[in-house]
Amino acid sequence: MTRRILIAGGGVVGSTLAVTLARAGARVTLADPVAPGANASGVAAGMLAPVFESLFDPGADDVERLLAARDLWPNFAASVGISIDRTGAVAVGSDDDLDDWAARLSDAGLAAARLSPAAARARLPGLADGLGGLGTGGDWRLDPIAALGALRAAGQALGIRRLSLAVTAFAGGRAMTDTGDVIDADALIIATGASRSLSGIAPELTGLTPIKGHILRAPDLIFAGPTVRFAGGYVCPDPAGAIIGATMEAGRSDPAIDPAQIERVRDAAARVLPAIARARLTASAGVRAATADRRPMVGRSVTPGVWLAVGVRRNGWLLAPTVAAAVTRELMSAS
Repeated sequence: MTRRILIAGGGVVGSTLAVTLARAGARVTLADPVAPGANASGVAAGMLAPVFESLFDPGADDVERLLAARDLWPNFAASVGISIDRTGAVAVGSDDDLDDWAARLSDAGLAAARLSPAAARARLPGLADGLGGLGTGGDWRLDPIAALGALRAAGQALGIRRLSLAVTAFAGGRAMTDTGDVIDADALIIATGASRSLSGIAPELTGLTPIKGHILRAPDLIFAGPTVRFAGGYVCPDPAGAIIGATMEAGRSDPAIDPAQIERVRDAAARVLPAIARARLTASAGVRAATADRRPMVGRSVTPGVWLAVGVRRNGWLLAPTVAAAVTRELMSAS
């Protein structure tokens, strides 16, 4: 019999799960009261960046797992109509920074090409004087809003039912919602990001810690080329204006814009690309979730019929196909 799967959460993880499960033969319903793109997945730069994530966020995950996650993206992206920018990335810093970063990448079995300040400026017009770089073609990027739209369209083509409501309870193959509707489902997958609202269903969610992140966009700063990485931030070229990030504010779950954090992000980026100091900026904030060991929380809950796909921290876009494949494999084979 076709399995009936209900997914709570419509960000990149929930949407990728929905497509993957539907292709595996499940009858999928996705429930999320948040408008598409208004969740944390939409407040993101869309980086698929195992190389420099392993450098600038050490301990967040195993390097081999991050590389394997990236390598799932080309086929999946092509199958749903998502474009991937493979221009690469350049990490910029002082000679001492570059020496340290190159050694750490080498210890992790990764490599990046050393760029002199002149070579770095040639590749990154407007770069501050005296900064060299490490370049890699192994870090990619996609447009989060366009990708969420492509996932939604792929889901519609697969017959996925998408409901603008929140799951509030689940037991005995029946889910209750905040609208009073009842949804019959053989399994519930919780992919609600940083929310702990369903901890009454899945007590494991109490182990999540929220992490608020501010991200800026400079609509008048249009440039092509690689993503620029530096200690504490990044600048991504984008046709709609450079994307500048980002803060990592552990323990904060409010989505309000904090002017002090905006200035901190701007100042850090302007030390690398001085034009940002004068650029017109818009700001947004999203809340992600981390676990105590900084690894994703993926698999069965202690509650029968409930599965978890949360805690992907700042690598939701990178890890989404990996999480979806793992949950689909186990859930569809479960008795």
